[in-house]
Amino acid sequence: MCSASAEHQMIHVAVDHAPPYSKVGSDGDSSGLILDITRAAVADKYHIRPVPCPLSRCIRMLEQGDVDIVGGLIKTPQREANMVFVEPPYMALSSSFVFYAKKGSNMTVNRFEDLYDKRIAVMRGAAFFERFDKDSKLSKVEVTSEQVAFDLVLKDRVDLAIAVEDTAEVAMKVLKQPISQLEKMDYRFTNVIYGYMAISKDFAQSEAAQHLRDAIMEMAKSKQLDKIITPYALPPIPEHLLQ
Repeated sequence: MCSASAEHQMIHVAVDHAPPYSKVGSDGDSSGLILDITRAAVADKYHIRPVPCPLSRCIRMLEQGDVDIVGGLIKTPQREANMVFVEPPYMALSSSFVFYAKKGSNMTVNRFEDLYDKRIAVMRGAAFFERFDKDSKLSKVEVTSEQVAFDLVLKDRVDLAIAVEDTAEVAMKVLKQPISQLEKMDYRFTNVIYGYMAISKDFAQSEAAQHLRDAIMEMAKSKQLDKIITPYALPPIPEHLLQ
């Protein structure tokens, strides 16, 4: 168990490879927004140790208490039962979940029901919107990253990939993936999408976790958090989330 004890003074932060928001090099070297935020909040008192892992494993390790923090998670009732979400969310996007097909494939999705005869690449461990997440009749192909999902679409191995429109298109440009070879389907699910830092239930009981939570709220209120997220092309945190 990797809680930040008084003896070790170490906080373990899970990092999945999801450019531009987080990166894991071939040598395991990790960087990204969740590390930037954690270091700004608590590096004056605690050591930060990145733990590289695919998203699904990062979440499983958090639930088991093997890491202390995972970033960029959408809050769901199932997740709330197994982890603690830190307020406020640092990603607040008025965006849409959209479905991408290969250009020229003659694929059409005009309503949710049109998804039923399609093979859809989804990132393992990710949450999207409730109807999509809970519909067992959909044919979902789990992959390790959004990059792999788009690659499978371009190689005609799946019909569609689902992603958050704003973040996916930023990521594709960073990864130099050919977004011009994809087209968005007409059907989309639009909502305000919040991405949170989540901490393990064990870690949540620690003095380090309380220090972290207090620091992040203070950083949000002072606008320091906005300065940290701006280089990642994310919008400022809405004022109503700071009450």
